[in-house]
Amino acid sequence: MDKLVYLDHNATTPVRPEVVDAMLPFLRENFGNPNSPYFLGQRARKAVEEARAKVAALLGAEDPSEIVFTSCGSESDVAAISGGAWQAHAESHGKRNQVISSRVEHDAVRGILGVLRLRGFTGDMVGVDKDGLVDPGAVAALLSDKTALVSIMHANNEVGTIQPIKELAALCRARGVLSHTDAVQSAGKIPIDVKALGVDMLAISGHKINAPKGVGALYVRKGTRLVPTITGHQEKNRRGGTENVASIVGLGVACELALKELGHAADYQRMRDRLEAGVLKIQGCRRNGHPQRRLPNCAHFSFEGIDGHHLVVALDMEGICVSSGPACSSGSSTASHVLTAMGVPPHVATGSLRLSLGWSSTEADVDRLLAALPRAVEKLRRVHAAV
Repeated sequence: MDKLVYLDHNATTPVRPEVVDAMLPFLRENFGNPNSPYFLGQRARKAVEEARAKVAALLGAEDPSEIVFTSCGSESDVAAISGGAWQAHAESHGKRNQVISSRVEHDAVRGILGVLRLRGFTGDMVGVDKDGLVDPGAVAALLSDKTALVSIMHANNEVGTIQPIKELAALCRARGVLSHTDAVQSAGKIPIDVKALGVDMLAISGHKINAPKGVGALYVRKGTRLVPTITGHQEKNRRGGTENVASIVGLGVACELALKELGHAADYQRMRDRLEAGVLKIQGCRRNGHPQRRLPNCAHFSFEGIDGHHLVVALDMEGICVSSGPACSSGSSTASHVLTAMGVPPHVATGSLRLSLGWSSTEADVDRLLAALPRAVEKLRRVHAAV
């Protein structure tokens, strides 16, 4: 088999060599607990704080102390939404018991909203248009004195649509409502400035930006109080548990590299546009997501007359890694909740393919995909027609 072609960077990314090199000393000789007072512990503490400053720089945070380290993007989302909702509920003596989100959120957000409903909160979900875009007017219509928190993702993990977070955060701020955004897919791909966005909280994940799995971060604007999900004195009492020093160091280096290389987004966009033009030549293919307001590395398609999971398997046999939807629901041939919310018919939505470029992507990868995909689609359609 020729070199593996990896076009699923929205699912996870390869860990960069610079990240591995920075982590190794903290898996070997620099193994101290960063909360210990002696030299070995303080060396680890210094490394954690240097990484915190690098994460803050990528996100445009004013103060590195606004960064809380977590185990992943999902934990960051849950910590922000659950912690923010319960804090607002307590400070309002139970009056604020409504959480607002959208119908295209990641499953981590959808899941914690379900838990909060079981605990007495109401959860209102705003819809999206055919391109996956939230209307700020729809959110404004739901805001009230009972609203505790609004959580709308920055960029969608399936179709790449970028939401109007600045406008939404301004609406929340005017009503004294906490705002959170899941920026797991946008961090490192497009510029992020938490001050300009105006959000109270923002979540990222290490393995989406060439750091290891098992580490993430949550921006918490100074002065924002949260009920902790994991209790303990670490992370200024905001997230208990001994810090994962090696992975935090890796996340810091990945953020530093991502900030330096944000200009490469134009290269990804050129590759994506060439890829997209080729894929759209296939009969019975449609593009999903906003034509302009979307991530530069991501393209999403639906093909009539095929099953998306079968297409992923067919391309895998050609040495090409792609997905039919989010990695957390891989193997499913049902229509995704994102495409359903966008109004894509079920028989079209189940034939979907997500292609996402990243640090290791090349023009040769695009060539391989464009050569293999039409053959795979044609073969699957013949099989489908014969059944």
